Amino acid sequence: MSSLRVLVVDDYEPFRRLICSTLAKRPDLQVVGEASDGLEAVHRAEELQPDLILLDLGLDTLNGIEAARRIRKLCPQCKILFVTQESSADVAQEAFSVGAMGYVVKAHAGGELLAALEEVRQGRQFVSKGLSGHCWASAADAQEPGQLLRQEVLPSLVPRKAEIVRGHEVQFYSDDESFLDGFTRYIEVALLNGNAVIMVATGSHQKRLLQRLQDHGVMIADAIKQGRCLPLDVVDTLSTFMVNDLPDPMRFYKVVGDLIATAAQATAGEPSRVTICGECASILWAQGNADAAIQVEQLCNQLTKHYEMDILCGFSLSSFYCDEDKQIFQRICGEIEPLSW
Repeated sequence: MSSLRVLVVDDYEPFRRLICSTLAKRPDLQVVGEASDGLEAVHRAEELQPDLILLDLGLDTLNGIEAARRIRKLCPQCKILFVTQESSADVAQEAFSVGAMGYVVKAHAGGELLAALEEVRQGRQFVSKGLSGHCWASAADAQEPGQLLRQEVLPSLVPRKAEIVRGHEVQFYSDDESFLDGFTRYIEVALLNGNAVIMVATGSHQKRLLQRLQDHGVMIADAIKQGRCLPLDVVDTLSTFMVNDLPDPMRFYKVVGDLIATAAQATAGEPSRVTICGECASILWAQGNADAAIQVEQLCNQLTKHYEMDILCGFSLSSFYCDEDKQIFQRICGEIEPLSW
């Protein structure tokens, strides 16, 4: 198979670097250029004539939609795959209307990006499961390419249990709303699949997450009462395994192992799969303790090798703003298997 020539467009340089380093590991994918704003993306697309463009929506000079519209005129053979924080199905519909072949929500990119690239390479459209409340129309149902069918409930987006594999993912979020959107969807899908959930968050985030889950129709109060959802304060949790400002591995495995065992036994019948959503590493990073944050991510990787579980860690992109921060960003990303945002 010939190499797919890719142009990567995102206004956040560490995120572009992350995508490029991921694609570079695949011999069938060749990054031929990068761009940081919409107008530059148009010029680079015309100059390089790539096979595919990974395009963000929130760009300077031209937004992603307008950039895509101009690119399609200048190089109509180029396929466009949007990779964005925006999870609105209406925005996704607009993206497809200007000729995009795929749409990936960044919170789900870890599990979807490479699959989306392959689908687009084969000439098929791809839509992210991150579009809450909507599903992709089948070829038989669609009236036109890129049609989205509205659904009243989320279960249509829930993967079959047989499709779920162990995973350690990271959500890099730009603001609290992005954090809440990503974590709410992740917890909601986990509970709908029958998983137990351990939620380790700040008090303010925890309160808003529980409210959002309730607003989405999730019986979260019942899940907590049954022990299927364990909401924990992140500072209190850190205090149980931190020693001299670093996580003690033995304490970490004991504390988290006990929590996993308790949560897994909460459902009727066989022990359930466990999902952990947490901010431990993020809080340590915000306190300036980068080494401890990275060690927590490493310990989480080890957990996924011994338990039937999934882990989602949240990091604010606003924390990574200087050269030293960007190096830490890369180190954190290097601990995630598979690569996730």
